[in-house]
Amino acid sequence: MYIKTLTIQGFKSYRDQTQIEPFSPKHNVVVGRNGSGKSNFFAAIRFVLSDAYTSMSREERQALLHEGVSTTTTLSAYVEIIFDNSDNRFPTGRDEVILRRTIGLKKDEYSLDKKSASKADVMNLLESAGFSKSNPYYIVPQGRITALTNAKDHERLALLKEVAGTKVYEQRRAESLRIMSETDAKRAKIGELLEYIETRLAELEEEKEELKEFQSKDKDRRCLEYAVYSRELEEVGEALDEIEQERQGEVHGANLRREQYMDRQKEIQQLEQLISTTTHALSSLGLSRTSAQSELSDLVGTRAELQCIIEDLRASSDLDGGKRAAFSAELNDVEKQIGAKERELAKVTPKWEAQRAKEGAEKRKEQEAQTQLQALYAKQGRMKRFKNKADRDAFLHKDMASVQEYITSRSGALEKSHGELDTTKESLKEVEGRIEDTFGSGEDGKTRLRELAEQLTKLKDEQAEVTEKRKEFWREDTKLSSLVNRAADERRSAENNLASMMDKDTGMGLRAVDKIAERHGLDGVYGPLYRLFELTDAKFSTAVEETAGTSLFHVVVDNDATASKVLDIMIKERTGRVTFMPLNRLHPKNPATPNAQDAIPLIDKLRFDPAYAKAFQQVFGKTCVCRDLEVAAAYVKSHGINTITLDGDKVDRKGAMTGGYHDVRRSRIEAIKSVTTWRAKWEAEDKRQQEVKAAILEMDQKIAKINGQRQILENKQEQAKSARTLAVDEGGAFQREAERLRERIARLETDIEEMETEIGILQTKLAGYQAELSSPMSKTLTDQEEEMVESLGKEVEARQKQIVELGKARVELDSRKTGLEIELNESLRRRRTELQAKIEALSESENGQSSASDALESRVRDLKDLDRSIQTLTKKLQDTEKEAEKLASDLLEQKTSLEKVQNQQSDDSRGISKQQKNTERYLAKKNMLTGRKDECNRNIRDLGVLPEEAFEKYTNEKLDRLIKKLHVVNEGLKKFAHVNKKAFEQYNNFTKQRDTLLQRREDLDKSAKSIEELVEVLDQRKDEAIERTFKQVASNFEEVFEKLVPSGRGRLIIQRRIDQDEDEEEEGDDTQQSSIDNYTGVSIKVSFNSKVDEGLRIQQLSGGQKSLVALATVFAIQKCDPAPFYLFDEIDANLDAQYRTAVATMIHTLSSTAQFITTTFRPEMLVHSNQFYGVLFNNQKISSIRSIKREEAMEFVDQEAQAA
Repeated sequence: MYIKTLTIQGFKSYRDQTQIEPFSPKHNVVVGRNGSGKSNFFAAIRFVLSDAYTSMSREERQALLHEGVSTTTTLSAYVEIIFDNSDNRFPTGRDEVILRRTIGLKKDEYSLDKKSASKADVMNLLESAGFSKSNPYYIVPQGRITALTNAKDHERLALLKEVAGTKVYEQRRAESLRIMSETDAKRAKIGELLEYIETRLAELEEEKEELKEFQSKDKDRRCLEYAVYSRELEEVGEALDEIEQERQGEVHGANLRREQYMDRQKEIQQLEQLISTTTHALSSLGLSRTSAQSELSDLVGTRAELQCIIEDLRASSDLDGGKRAAFSAELNDVEKQIGAKERELAKVTPKWEAQRAKEGAEKRKEQEAQTQLQALYAKQGRMKRFKNKADRDAFLHKDMASVQEYITSRSGALEKSHGELDTTKESLKEVEGRIEDTFGSGEDGKTRLRELAEQLTKLKDEQAEVTEKRKEFWREDTKLSSLVNRAADERRSAENNLASMMDKDTGMGLRAVDKIAERHGLDGVYGPLYRLFELTDAKFSTAVEETAGTSLFHVVVDNDATASKVLDIMIKERTGRVTFMPLNRLHPKNPATPNAQDAIPLIDKLRFDPAYAKAFQQVFGKTCVCRDLEVAAAYVKSHGINTITLDGDKVDRKGAMTGGYHDVRRSRIEAIKSVTTWRAKWEAEDKRQQEVKAAILEMDQKIAKINGQRQILENKQEQAKSARTLAVDEGGAFQREAERLRERIARLETDIEEMETEIGILQTKLAGYQAELSSPMSKTLTDQEEEMVESLGKEVEARQKQIVELGKARVELDSRKTGLEIELNESLRRRRTELQAKIEALSESENGQSSASDALESRVRDLKDLDRSIQTLTKKLQDTEKEAEKLASDLLEQKTSLEKVQNQQSDDSRGISKQQKNTERYLAKKNMLTGRKDECNRNIRDLGVLPEEAFEKYTNEKLDRLIKKLHVVNEGLKKFAHVNKKAFEQYNNFTKQRDTLLQRREDLDKSAKSIEELVEVLDQRKDEAIERTFKQVASNFEEVFEKLVPSGRGRLIIQRRIDQDEDEEEEGDDTQQSSIDNYTGVSIKVSFNSKVDEGLRIQQLSGGQKSLVALATVFAIQKCDPAPFYLFDEIDANLDAQYRTAVATMIHTLSSTAQFITTTFRPEMLVHSNQFYGVLFNNQKISSIRSIKREEAMEFVDQEAQAA
């Protein structure tokens, strides 16, 4: 066994939890600076092993707690040692033993293997593992070596005695002497008592004869008194029997009346409940009737308004129908006119275009002829104007350039006009397509508006239906509000009634438990017991109530953790008191119940969830219901169970019997039933009201949704209207744009024809100039040219006439065409649009959302629905009136019945009161007779043991003669007044006491002899133990010293009292027998350089040598009583270097069989060590310890040596 690891927290300088790495089972060395905490580490182990820290005061415990520079205060500390127990030195059966000691300002506790243990248990465990109290040298703290070095001879002798265990012997010897002293005192006391008893027995011998005569007369007296008392007892018994018979008759009658009274009381409660229910039903009907009447009035008013609106709609529909017919007829006429005009225009337009084309062609030909003619005239004039060809040609060239430039300009304009004409035609085609599109959009808009109107109508119908449903729910909600309020009031009244049957703290506690469980979501709180069951038969309610008592209000929870959580909150909030029943802690052991018809297990009459079975078995499992007390008592005796009658009379298995009157008006079961009933009603009505409110909310949401949908449809309708209006307007604009484009195309075509004609004339002119340039200069035209002038003149004249004729025809056609177009565009088509708009406007209702006929149909449907609602509501009102009349009649009948029963109850109450007085008189008389009976029995008992003749001697004597005889006997007894009536009894008692004391004195003599023998044996064993220990220690000392100082020799010498005068020394192996009291001390002689020298006493040695001798003594003592491990705190501090090496070598050798934990500042101890630890200390005065390597330990020791 060895120390495996160590954990320290809060102990001295070790504030934080410090867990030390596992120790080696051999030699472990701890190094550290002075004041770093090495000694505190050493002290922590001693603290657990209780080597030096026993019976500490508060101040001493405070000194062990950490006190650093931080502001935090350490309130507790602990040190835990884990031992390796693989060798089972600790008899625990485990491979590891965990020992912890915890200390605080007010506590000092041990724990063993994580379980609490007493200090005695820990000490016994340590002693069983070899940690002897008589040999504390397995722990060597600082200073012990020095103390042993400076010890005197008698102190070393005391140490030797301690090692030998003489303290135990001395303790036992002192205890034996104390017992022997007490025995002597008892023997002396017994002697005194025996002397007194002998004297008293001699006196009592003289009183016995006189007592015999007295006893003879006293015997007669007691026989006579027994006869008198017996006769009186018989008379009293007869009177009691007679009174009991009368009382039983009265009780039977009273029970019948009480049962009738109780039945009527229940009937009264039922009638009162029924009256309350009927009254509330009447009140609810009144509210419903008022609400229905108000609603009916509103519906009638609404119907009148709706009828007026329908009449207006019908009148408006008739008027609008006439207008629509006129507009439709006119529209048909306009459509026909437009068709005719369009057909006529279609015929005129080709003619106009052909005539215009002919006129244009004729004009071009006329222009060409005119141009040729003008060219010939110009040529003729130039012949006269220019003198020579050069001047003429120069002029021609100049004029040709000017004409050519003009032709180029006009050609560009012609090309531009062609392009503009093409563009305009494309625009016209696009506009005509847009016109078709806008016409289609207009038709689609009409269809869309019709669809939207139909959807709006459906939504209105749906909204009316939902609104009607909401009204129904409103009416039901009003009715339910009344029912819920009444149920809540009744529930509160029932709860208050139940609360009055328990103490205030319990009531507060139960309410607090419900709130806490709901607030914190504690599913494990099931509620008080009374909520968790139902009675299968109401006649057992009194038995259940009396059996459970206040357990009805105990709160059932799943486990004690839940109960603790609720209790903590209740304590914090100070909210009453309750008793919890944690199911995990309930283990009911119920006896077997009888299988009989007249003993029914009470728990079988309860219906509850099997999950709560333990709670009900705990309360009701031991109880059976019996028909009467006799049967109940028999089953209690035969089966060891509790029993109870239906009336609540109980017989407990421990013998108690309780019962009596039970007021059903204060029945907890009835109160619980009432609470449960009204809570269920309230919850049902409240749940239905919540459902109705949810339905109303749903209806509100539907109506809101419908309104939203209506708004969306109305917005879409407005958008559709706007879009259609926009399409119509766009169509008109596109029509006008098309007319404008057509006019522009006509103008462009005319301009193009004129420009082409003009360009042709100019080209002809250029050709003439070209021909003239190539001809010679002459004064006159040629004959051919002259003829051409003449023919061209005639042609121009003829063509001009033709143009005039063609122009007239074109103008006529143009006039017809323009008139037709103006009539179509400015009159007929506009009128058609206006008529279409008017007809469409007439087709819309007053709100612009549906047609007038649709609006009328919708209103008519609304009126029919309203009529049905009025009929339904009227029928409902009639039914309500009938029901109210019936309820009023029932209420009157119930009140009459209640009054009748109350009168009967009042009469019975007076009868019961009278009977109660009779019962009280019976009880008073019975009590008086019972008192006399008890007095007779007491007198008979006081007579003591009677002779056999007393029961028959005076049986037939009359009472007056008995009294006379008794008087004579009493007179005769007066002369014996001085006689000691207890002489015989006292004589016998003293004789018994004398025999007992003699036996006791004999026993004490034997005990004293045994104690004297034990003291002798203890003295002998103590002497032997000291002799044996001294020899062993002396032998070990020589052996150890020789190992530490191979060239030297050391001896232990015991000193005796007879040697003090002669200064004679004797060695430890001396065989002379002497008493231990002659020992005066133990001295030491050693030689460090010779094995034959006598040696020096320890006082003559140097300091280092003294320390070595002291260590040799410690090792010698340890070899006598080996421990599993050793703790050495700087034992090599004062040793010379050579001896430190020797000590380290010896520890290394011993570590093969035991664990060593040493602290040191010297390097020699590190050479052979197996594990090294360094103690560190920070600025906050907090120590810590960690495992280090040998090199680190050596480096640290060297630094300390240099610093020193």
